[in-house]
Amino acid sequence: MYLQHFGLNEFPFSITPDTSYYFASASYQDALNTVIFAVTTGEGFIKVTGEVGTGKTLLCRKLMSSLDQSYKIAYVPNPYLEPQSLLMVLAEELNISLPSDTQITQHLILNALTHALLNFARDNIKVVVCLDEVQAMPIETLEALRLLSNLETEKRKLLQVVIFGQPELEDKLNHPSIRQLKQRITFDYQLDLLSRDEMAYYLNHRLSIAGYHGSRMFGRIALYLMYFHSKGVPRLINILAHKALLATYGKGKHQVGVREVLAAVSDTQSIETTWRKIGLKSLSLTMLFGLFGIILLMFINNPKLY
Repeated sequence: MYLQHFGLNEFPFSITPDTSYYFASASYQDALNTVIFAVTTGEGFIKVTGEVGTGKTLLCRKLMSSLDQSYKIAYVPNPYLEPQSLLMVLAEELNISLPSDTQITQHLILNALTHALLNFARDNIKVVVCLDEVQAMPIETLEALRLLSNLETEKRKLLQVVIFGQPELEDKLNHPSIRQLKQRITFDYQLDLLSRDEMAYYLNHRLSIAGYHGSRMFGRIALYLMYFHSKGVPRLINILAHKALLATYGKGKHQVGVREVLAAVSDTQSIETTWRKIGLKSLSLTMLFGLFGIILLMFINNPKLY
């Protein structure tokens, strides 16, 4: 593909979460520092929310890789679990053996977890549970998680819980049956989208990690276009950047220009979804392109704007 053409060692804009590509924007680094502080001080429940594609899973993995050997981590990426299934997953993640000669019940798993958590505390090991996409988790399962978090010694909680989810998670937590869970949340962080300047640094950061050492890859107006259509959503930035590089490679060029970004935009259906998510439901793609045309003319006629 375009790796050799651009002098890259690997694809820089994969949408698979990879901590080696972690970009410490102001919001993301603040969120990471906040969660690490909350976990190390034993704050119980921590919540991080963000729109689709804002990098919650990457932040979760960065958190897990940032904790030292004094922490035992259970990662639950699948939210579609019944209460007993969640307890089973936690037991497996924490390497807790369950009896094989008897029927497995929720009560039995809970007892095994409690015993193991007490042993971890005795050995001065802190247990952290990280759950992703929690907005999709059944309410009954969230309640089971709350009950599990009740376990504590005289000095500290036996379990720290960090939940990651989309903004809709707030609606779920407002359900009367789990109002006690919402009251347990001691730290609540909302991820911001990247600013225009942060997006430019983000693109250069990922290109550098992938081995790029050439001149500026994205032209100034191309960068503006990227931001205009991605709204600073990292996943969408990655998708557009990858497609724009493909279009640039196909033309034998070495710098992404306006046409290559527009080609990427026209090939990306999620653009319209993103605009709807931010409240511009009345604008069609045709209207958006018309609006962009006006803005583009402003930039071309007045280079000082960029």
